[in-house]
Amino acid sequence: MGSPRSLALPHGCDLPPGETVAIADAIDGETVRLEDGRAVRLLGVQAPAAPRDWDGPEPWPFAVLAEEALAKIATGSTAELRFDARKEDRHGHVLAQVYVEHDGSLVWLQAKLVEEGLARVAALPDLGACLAPLVAAEREARDGRRGLWRSLTYQVRDANNPKALGYLRHSYQLVEGTVHGVGEGKTLVYINFVEDWRSDFTVAIPRKRLPALEAAGLDLAALPGKRIRVRGWVEWWNGPMIRISHPEEIEVLGASPGAG
Repeated sequence: MGSPRSLALPHGCDLPPGETVAIADAIDGETVRLEDGRAVRLLGVQAPAAPRDWDGPEPWPFAVLAEEALAKIATGSTAELRFDARKEDRHGHVLAQVYVEHDGSLVWLQAKLVEEGLARVAALPDLGACLAPLVAAEREARDGRRGLWRSLTYQVRDANNPKALGYLRHSYQLVEGTVHGVGEGKTLVYINFVEDWRSDFTVAIPRKRLPALEAAGLDLAALPGKRIRVRGWVEWWNGPMIRISHPEEIEVLGASPGAG
């Protein structure tokens, strides 16, 4: 099978060519195994996993669908890996954006899974390349109720329901709400959704990440009164909190009705 570099690259991810490899099979919905034995994790996406309260006798259906879809398109393919600032995770998995030759064209695996509603966009703190087109693809899949977006398990959560978010600690969530104010600490900047920040859901941004947000045109000072959607792992610190590092993890949806 010929090198995929001879084919037109799908628009959206401008990382330089990295390595051409052969894919043996899919390990799960976000990881493929190469013929040389290495495992490659699809950077920037997260496959569905069974929720903590799942006790069905069968595997979580969306996890099965994601793995089957990835196996169908990737198994036996010649692929091109494109790398961000770091090439491996702490488990020794290769981290890459992955393009495969399929039916005479290049397919961006991450985008394909997100478009079909079989993965969500999920960034690692220090690796943020190619997130914007994936977030756009996810938005279309969610609006079209494709795949996992048909399930209440993956619904966008309400920032004004901190009790419910508290039960979702250690899980990856999308959360929407109208910003009340922005506070500043020594190492973190906080986005709050009610006046009493000690009990509400909070978004925390490390100060060292502020230049990246500003470069992307995200004006934190202009957020009060606007409705936003954020994504990330729910932690607990004076209430539920999501810590973000990349501008793509905050979507400004517009002014809230009645704001201003």
